[in-house]
Amino acid sequence: MYDLNLPLADLKIRKQWNKEYVFDRLRKQYVRLTPEEWVRQHFVNYFIHYKHYPEGLLANEICIKFGKMNRRCDTILYDYLFQARMVVEYKSPVITLTQKCIEQIVRYNMSLKVSWLIVSNGLQHYCCNVDERGKYVFMKVIPEYHDL
Repeated sequence: MYDLNLPLADLKIRKQWNKEYVFDRLRKQYVRLTPEEWVRQHFVNYFIHYKHYPEGLLANEICIKFGKMNRRCDTILYDYLFQARMVVEYKSPVITLTQKCIEQIVRYNMSLKVSWLIVSNGLQHYCCNVDERGKYVFMKVIPEYHDL
């Protein structure tokens, strides 16, 4: 599909009715393989195998309330009390990450109030920590789980 700026992931892909599907290990089901899904599955693999995030604390496609509207977060990392700690937004590799992408995840954080935000198109990754004063501090690297 696309070469990404992420380690290769051993993904289970199958074809059905002339369309490709990939197994989502978090949702435990096959989902349509889109460019954004390609990024999500590689990023989840990266979190689990390279950054040591516990698989049981990650969830994909989580519905949240944003005012009176429902929105879907691409991936959420929870703590051991199942409070959201990080939200991740994925874009297709052909989408350039802009301020608008950052603003989208910041809006989600008005509801979630997490301390970590990541936006990635698989080629570029932006990670920021929301400090105790509510200031967004962009990080040079995505932290390992034990450094959150």
